[in-house]
Amino acid sequence: MSTPSAAVQRLRLRTELRKARNQVGLTQREVATKMYWSPSKLIRIEAGEVAISVNDLKALLSEYGMTDRRKVDELLQLARSSRKMPFTEYRDVLSKEFLSFLALESSAAIIRGFHFFVVPGLFQTEEYMRAMAAGTGQATSPERLDRLVEARLARQEILEGDEGPELFLIMDESVIRRQIGGPKVMRSQLERLADLSAHPRITIQVLPFSVGAHRGLMGPFTHFEFREEGMPDSVYLENPKGESYSSNDPEVTGQYLEVFWGLEDQALGDDIGTFLRTMAADVDDDGPDLTLAAPAEAP
Repeated sequence: MSTPSAAVQRLRLRTELRKARNQVGLTQREVATKMYWSPSKLIRIEAGEVAISVNDLKALLSEYGMTDRRKVDELLQLARSSRKMPFTEYRDVLSKEFLSFLALESSAAIIRGFHFFVVPGLFQTEEYMRAMAAGTGQATSPERLDRLVEARLARQEILEGDEGPELFLIMDESVIRRQIGGPKVMRSQLERLADLSAHPRITIQVLPFSVGAHRGLMGPFTHFEFREEGMPDSVYLENPKGESYSSNDPEVTGQYLEVFWGLEDQALGDDIGTFLRTMAADVDDDGPDLTLAAPAEAP
């Protein structure tokens, strides 16, 4: 796996390039025409989906009228350092959108996620992963299944040691009741979540059905914060069809951060390890029969 800094540097570069273009008042199409590029090339560069060569960057900065030697050198160094992104060796099984997500995940200082379909990949057991891939049709062959599992297990390396990000996970109650892979797999998965809840960098909560309608119903999302000064927060959204959207617009990221904080106030968090182990012990062929109590109202 590549060093996370490559992802951070590409994100910084795309932010600087958008800013430079906006300062000269040009649209993406106008810049592409001037550079004799296809519009999609510039769009992908500004989205951080592809790297930009040093020669292309020099020409682009010249088009923007950027003459500050120090600034030009800084951006050229960002371009050189951001060529190799994390997890690109799994391009055969992962989409470019998801590779962008993994780049953010591997570089973040704080990761906050709300999920109401399945346990998120960072927290899945291998058996749960395999059952998910098979059940959703992702595993079109045994070889592809093994590659998907390998990629997901590689992601989980950020959970090891003391240097990784802080992780805050909120799951809808349906996540821990849906028996992916059957009772044995689900018991093991719930035990895994209970173990992870004791990790000093991980906070896990469950949002009970009794909360009713809430702002998280707009869809699952992941919010990223970074250590580097000047790096904007990012948010990643995904729907059940696999379509995704990411943004580092402060208005958008701020909105989702507020949503997450609101869900934290509504979610069950006290003694979550014991609760999850109780859920695990109660899983049987008929499904768990344990009702979540609504959290107490804040004074």
